[in-house]
Amino acid sequence: MLDHLSIQCADVAASAAFYEAVLAPLGASKVMDFGQIIGFGTESKPEFWIGPRTMGDGFREAHIAFVAPGRKAVQAFFDAAVSVGATVLNEPRVWPEYHPNYYGAFVRDPDGNNVEAVCHLPE
Repeated sequence: MLDHLSIQCADVAASAAFYEAVLAPLGASKVMDFGQIIGFGTESKPEFWIGPRTMGDGFREAHIAFVAPGRKAVQAFFDAAVSVGATVLNEPRVWPEYHPNYYGAFVRDPDGNNVEAVCHLPE
């Protein structure tokens, strides 16, 4: 349904380092870089963009869930996030209240957004 998503960041360099670390285990990387505006994705298609905060007052938390190809990738995402100092919201686990195979981990990015890696496949 979505072609791409863009968020505004207080510190683009800090957010770029965070997303480079946590998206690598999910198979994504920086695919476009215009200095203060950076696109992450797979192959050559940027699907997730970050840029400087240029409008709006105050902070409004976003929830961003990235697809993981397997449960090991969710764990690797979580480990990468912890290694770069992310605040842990929820360690990797099954969330049966969503569905029996929902396996996800949740952390905060440098701006305070709730960032998740999720796998919907059985173990």
